[in-house]
Amino acid sequence: MPRPSQAQDQALLAAGRELYAELGCAGLSVRRLAEAAGVNPAMVHYHFGSKDGFLRTLLQQMYEDMYAGLSHEVEGPGDPLDKLQAALRSLARFVRSHRPVIARIWADAQAGELVAQEFMRANAPRHLGLLMELTQAAEKAGQLRKVPPLQRFVFLMGSVVAPLVIAGGVQVLGVLPPVVAEGMQEQALSDAAIDQRIAWAIASLRKES
Repeated sequence: MPRPSQAQDQALLAAGRELYAELGCAGLSVRRLAEAAGVNPAMVHYHFGSKDGFLRTLLQQMYEDMYAGLSHEVEGPGDPLDKLQAALRSLARFVRSHRPVIARIWADAQAGELVAQEFMRANAPRHLGLLMELTQAAEKAGQLRKVPPLQRFVFLMGSVVAPLVIAGGVQVLGVLPPVVAEGMQEQALSDAAIDQRIAWAIASLRKES
């Protein structure tokens, strides 16, 4: 019996990327997924074992895309502060591009979906730990003031990443006054806006000479 095409698993994952943010763990059925991918529903079980196996693979694949970007910045040239700023930029752009998926993972985890909860427990410490290490390295290099590490980390995330989640959410809901909505892209979501927030946040944490 010929083995099913290897392209089918990639077609399923591509379809899952399109559907997950809308449907979540509970709403994404095997039949709906297979229809979107143009394959037989049995191929979900053939390639991934189960619907939960598919979801684990899908979420992990998307996460690895983000983590690879962070790792690339950390391994590149520059001092600890340069690497921290580059990693913050990489993380922020990923969050901007994948806000609906990130919001859905949070919602699924809070709704008790085990796949989402297990995913967050397994992966959140990886990128959070990496960024914490970068801030500590910048402090040891004399580039940042010595402050409580968790407080500094929360400040950086609140300054750089949180606005993307909030702005993206209210933009989708359409609840902003027109004058605010018109400037949202340029002043909150653009590369320039992200870079400006990073610059302001780092400037406030720099060690005084």
